[in-house]
Amino acid sequence: MKKFFGVLLLALVAVFAFVSCTGKTYEIALVTDVGNIDDKSFNEGAWNGVKEYAEANDVSYAYYRPSEDSTAARVETIENAIDKGAKIVVCPGYLFETAIYQVQASYPEVAFLLLDGEPHTDDYATYETTSNTHNILYQEEQAGFLAGYAAVQDGYRALGFVGGMAVPAVVRYGYGFVQGAEFAADELGLSAGDVTIKYYYADAFVGSDALETKMDGWYAAGTEVVFACGGKLYTSVVAAAENTDDGKVIGVDVDQVAESDRIITSAMKGLTVSVVDALTAFYDNDMAWPTELAGTTSTLGADTDGIGLPTATASWRFETFTVTAYEEIFADLVDGTVEVSNKIGWTTDEVTAWLAANPGSDEEDMPGYVPETTLVTVDYTA
Repeated sequence: MKKFFGVLLLALVAVFAFVSCTGKTYEIALVTDVGNIDDKSFNEGAWNGVKEYAEANDVSYAYYRPSEDSTAARVETIENAIDKGAKIVVCPGYLFETAIYQVQASYPEVAFLLLDGEPHTDDYATYETTSNTHNILYQEEQAGFLAGYAAVQDGYRALGFVGGMAVPAVVRYGYGFVQGAEFAADELGLSAGDVTIKYYYADAFVGSDALETKMDGWYAAGTEVVFACGGKLYTSVVAAAENTDDGKVIGVDVDQVAESDRIITSAMKGLTVSVVDALTAFYDNDMAWPTELAGTTSTLGADTDGIGLPTATASWRFETFTVTAYEEIFADLVDGTVEVSNKIGWTTDEVTAWLAANPGSDEEDMPGYVPETTLVTVDYTA
């Protein structure tokens, strides 16, 4: 009997060795952040780009999900993808900044595509992008601007903004939203205070009962439409909107209108197309970043179709604001006729110097610290 189990064990080891040696490898890998590829937001938009390119070009691909929300887990997952044959690893989100910083030099034969961030140390003291890494940033302030502008032009006057966390990309979305509402209010000749915006960070990129309850309060108090900016937190905002007769929601990152008839538009990044374009450049250059992309950061905005609102008939749910009017304001962003500030804060030295030059003032008085408005009333303590 012992001999039988010994033979069986050897057989099993042999089978495992065979599977390991002949196991399938995947050339393009995507590592998700805290969400998954079906989050109807950032991960899914990036994943769709990987899938589109890979299937059109007969390249193997797979996604990997870290075991937990930590840099160590992300590094481990990236290395697992490399062990599985990845030649290029796509990492969506600023959470990968320190992970890419740690792995890029260790795997010079592997390429990395980082979306929404740039590699740096944990303490932000050192930024470095090696030649096997390319970063893509987006002008979220322009996408947010278009959403705020469209909402006010369509007749909404009581707006809300809910961000996942006060990280740069989310802040740019929110500040752009405020600027867009202000610009539209000015064009329409509205009076100061006619448009209001409640502004809040949920400190999470997922929905929760607490967030839904808060949104119930906003809608009950008269808020008409809320820009839900942060992964799957839109689920709680949508749930609250659906508890009302006519509450509306603005989605983010990708076209989310299919998720609820309460979503009237989405402030989008060109996630899918930018991933496809980057992979195309990589493969067309013999599986290496071309010189103009190697070790560099691209910032995509209206002039590169990097941001926008969905204009397909099925996605257009504005009552009076038209696609033609949208295309006109979009063209103004492209040619620079309209500029949206992306300033989301000041350095410590800038704050110190300004306060010293303006005795009796505090940080909230600083121009550009938050969007300056004369017509729109923003409640940052909502």
